[in-house]
Amino acid sequence: MAVTGTIEKSTTADEIAHLTAGQAYNTRADFRLHPENGNLPQRLAALPMTLGGVSLPATELESWRTADIWNYGYTFFYRSGIALDWWLFLGRAMIALVSGATGLLIFCWSRALFGWRGAFLSLTLFVFSPTFLAHGALATSDVVMTFFFVASLGAWWRHLEHPGPWGATLSALTTGVACVAKFSSVLLGPMLGGCALVWALGTARRTGWPPVLFRLARTSVVHMGAIGFVIWLFYGCRFAAFAPELATGASFNHGWGTVLTGLGWPARIIFHLKEWHVLPEAWLYGFAFVLQFSQARGAFLNGEYSIAGWPAFFPFAFLVKTTVPLLLLVAATLVAALRRAARTPRTTLSGWLARYRWFIPLALLFVVYWAMSITSHLNIGHRHILPTYPVIIIAAGWLGRLLTPTQPLMATVVSALAVWHGAESIGIRPHYLAYFNQSIGGPANGWRHLVDSSLDWGQDLPGLKAWLRQYAPGEKVYLAYFGTGDPAYEGIAAQRLPSLPEVGVARPWHALGAGVYAVSVTMLQQVYSPTRGDWTLALEKEYQQLRTLEPAFLAYQEQPVRRAEVLREMPAADWAQAWKRYEVLRFARLCYCLRPRVPQGHAGYSILIYRLTEPEVAAATGGSLADWRALIERTVAESTKPPRPSP
Repeated sequence: MAVTGTIEKSTTADEIAHLTAGQAYNTRADFRLHPENGNLPQRLAALPMTLGGVSLPATELESWRTADIWNYGYTFFYRSGIALDWWLFLGRAMIALVSGATGLLIFCWSRALFGWRGAFLSLTLFVFSPTFLAHGALATSDVVMTFFFVASLGAWWRHLEHPGPWGATLSALTTGVACVAKFSSVLLGPMLGGCALVWALGTARRTGWPPVLFRLARTSVVHMGAIGFVIWLFYGCRFAAFAPELATGASFNHGWGTVLTGLGWPARIIFHLKEWHVLPEAWLYGFAFVLQFSQARGAFLNGEYSIAGWPAFFPFAFLVKTTVPLLLLVAATLVAALRRAARTPRTTLSGWLARYRWFIPLALLFVVYWAMSITSHLNIGHRHILPTYPVIIIAAGWLGRLLTPTQPLMATVVSALAVWHGAESIGIRPHYLAYFNQSIGGPANGWRHLVDSSLDWGQDLPGLKAWLRQYAPGEKVYLAYFGTGDPAYEGIAAQRLPSLPEVGVARPWHALGAGVYAVSVTMLQQVYSPTRGDWTLALEKEYQQLRTLEPAFLAYQEQPVRRAEVLREMPAADWAQAWKRYEVLRFARLCYCLRPRVPQGHAGYSILIYRLTEPEVAAATGGSLADWRALIERTVAESTKPPRPSP
């Protein structure tokens, strides 16, 4: 379901980086591109291209030398003549294999805890989860890390419970591979440590502390050795991130000084590990990059903006992007577990551990990961709590014991909730990424609450093309796009408004007029704009001053003679900077008018489509503050009117 659902979707924002970097790792052994997102997922997604002999663009390009993954990836995807759709499909299919393995882990773990009925209930909840269907077949690292969180904790706990060389080897290698899947693997430290502590408390009562501590020390050394071995193996057993034969003039996209600045004591540790060549340079750089750029990042939640995030971001995202029936099943599981605990006579610690021992690693995964998420400043996507979903899905398997003829009422309720969960998934297909439950009015209202990879990851260019072909043939189209897809590649002829990231052919300077305006919701909410937030009198004054220059801007663009004249007034770089600022302010002013407006349509809920007349465009972008305010007030009034009855 996930793989076939992606056929109707364009490249999501991060896939261009994962596939391009993975191909560089596999074919050039150069690890400078995109090292912050895990070596393994990128290698895995690019493996079909590697086996197919696909060639990367030339190493002479400036974007290669500076490790500019977005522009180099754009050249690779859209200017190299590769069969992009085919290789993208295969790369996504490789990640879908990991998703399938995650489902198998969930099934087996639920079966160990709750038997066959619980296992099949958990598997059903996993298979129809819009969250897993959204990310389970994208060429990114989120599902891969989810698998290794569950697999590493399961292998470690089994190794503690059942000593032996094979179990120790499996646990050590699984943990090692997790460390090249994504840098959130550092959270495995407290998770594995918590498991070890719980196991030690239960075991020391029988054997005493010395043998317990000796075994933990010995296996910890083995695991640390395996982690180092796997990391070095994936980076070609070479310290330098640069392939020696390709290193002329090459650099990281951000220097070491940039990624280490302001990190405090972690910077000192990373610096010494780098100087002593303890771990490969690219791995250390990627880790430092993650620490640096997770300190502050533009974020949006329920109409508010922040660069430090909110403790409520991930709890809110979980509550609105999880199906209501799954939430009800999890709540019922929690209530049933508490009631059972209240009825159970008080028991010893060893008795408690014996009863619930196989849920301990899952509970630690859930608690540690959620503690990190709530305190995180990186609030850009619901996908970042994906590793906690296997825990609640396995826990819901508890209710599988109710699926029996002896309890027909409860069996009917649980079955009905599972069917409802499946119906939610089928109803949103193939727009799984845009799923929101009924608590906020469904996917049509999602953009008012969350954007970026929680909804809008650049995936809906094909849907936009289909809408324009059906409802706006021949009309003038303006597009503000968030993502790394190429509208021209998808067959969309549009005048480009400000978009992110800024890759590909530069936008010409242009005036705005009547037509169809297609705006990605992340751009509409101005999340990464320097003008996000309130429109102030200072911004209005600056805008009006720059607006008087629009005729000169357009003459500069279109008339070579006039360009020579205006260059005597101001250097070319200053004209370009002034236009860029004017364009940003003009688009922000337009977005204020569009947000309260009911769109004429949408593409996959992530691109909203409006049809504007010449007077509306003039009032939104060319009129006075009074004209602008009046347009917004009229728009709000129109949007709040009750719908007219159908004839």
